[in-house]
Amino acid sequence: MRRLLWLLCVAVGSSRWGLRGAQGKTLRGRFSSAGGGAQPAARFQFHGDHAVLYIRINDVTAAVGKEARLHLFQAQEWLKLQDSTQDHSCGEKLSKAQLTMPMNHTEQNLTVTQIPYPETWYVFYVDKFTCEENYENSESEDIQFEMVLLNPDAEGNPLDHFSAGESGLHEFFFLLVLAYFVATCIYAQSLWQTLKKGGPMHTVLKVLSIVLLFQAGSAFANYLHFSSYAKDGIGAPFMGSLAELCDIVCQIQMLYLLLSLCMGWMIGRMKKSQSRPLQWDSTPASTGIAVVVVVTQSILLIWEQFEDTNHHSYHSHHSLASGLLIGLRVCLSLSLACGLYQIIRVERSTLKREFYVTFAKGCILWFLCHPGLATISVLFRDYQREKVITIGVILCQSISMVILYRLFLSHSLYWEVSSLSSVTLPLTVASGHKSRHYF
Repeated sequence: MRRLLWLLCVAVGSSRWGLRGAQGKTLRGRFSSAGGGAQPAARFQFHGDHAVLYIRINDVTAAVGKEARLHLFQAQEWLKLQDSTQDHSCGEKLSKAQLTMPMNHTEQNLTVTQIPYPETWYVFYVDKFTCEENYENSESEDIQFEMVLLNPDAEGNPLDHFSAGESGLHEFFFLLVLAYFVATCIYAQSLWQTLKKGGPMHTVLKVLSIVLLFQAGSAFANYLHFSSYAKDGIGAPFMGSLAELCDIVCQIQMLYLLLSLCMGWMIGRMKKSQSRPLQWDSTPASTGIAVVVVVTQSILLIWEQFEDTNHHSYHSHHSLASGLLIGLRVCLSLSLACGLYQIIRVERSTLKREFYVTFAKGCILWFLCHPGLATISVLFRDYQREKVITIGVILCQSISMVILYRLFLSHSLYWEVSSLSSVTLPLTVASGHKSRHYF
């Protein structure tokens, strides 16, 4: 079973690794003449009064000869043009650009000013051949370029590589890594001692610890990526991909753990089987259900990567695959909530009911945080939505981990709970010829 889980993680991670687009705002490439419309060059969320687009080209003569220039459109205006019922010609569309910069020098700056609030801008490359439908690019020379997109920093100087939608993430991941470091210093030794003792909760605690390590690894890799990004606008794509892969491992491991535990309890209660030490992954029925759901989620994750190559670990539902993933998490939350409710409703032991209620809170918070935050994010402006989802999901899932850790640690010494069956027998601790009942 573990081998299957790791194969799924590697498959999904490889798709992210191979399809991950250039996230940096220092762009290098070639402009080539082509008919049929403007060529997209960049997308950036400017803010403030002194945002800057800097470009350097290697062949000014070729650029002047082709009348090369950059056209900047506000995203809303460009989408209105695309959706307009009027039949605008290519030239008419390009003439409506909010800003235009002719490329007639080796190095040039264009200042974007008077932005009332952060918004997305599209940058297009245009030359005299752009609107020719049947133009063949056989003799025209390409223009090598380097483009840097900058926002004003706290002092108003255009030195910030982060777009409005990314600002604050570097500081957030720094604080998150710091929190993980402090928590490790405080709790690592006692947790290690608990794991060495074994016991009925040993398997669950071990898996939760592995998930926590991958969560911390994802946060640290993201921090390294954004630290590099802040300096050059490119970052460390390898670390960004590694952060996403760690996040995928967390999602798959937690999905399998929570689902197989819940399914084991529900199936065991229906069969009224006797309690055994925790073996959460060995019931054929619960394992089969968990595997099917894990495979389904992995397929949707891979599909999502093919539909959207420019993304973070969490993003809003702009594609069909993302919408299906959110729907899957909602269905999982409702199904597990119904199953746990049935267990809680018939459970006579107060302590056991409290255990199931707390477990349900941690479980539902883990699955519902992404759909909930994706829904709430529509109330925010476009540049705020991804940050709301990313930061919110990480914090909610961290809280869920704390809830589950406290729950299983507090019961690891006195409750033998089995994922294969509901706990129907009281746990007894022998003392001479007497037994003390804890339930």
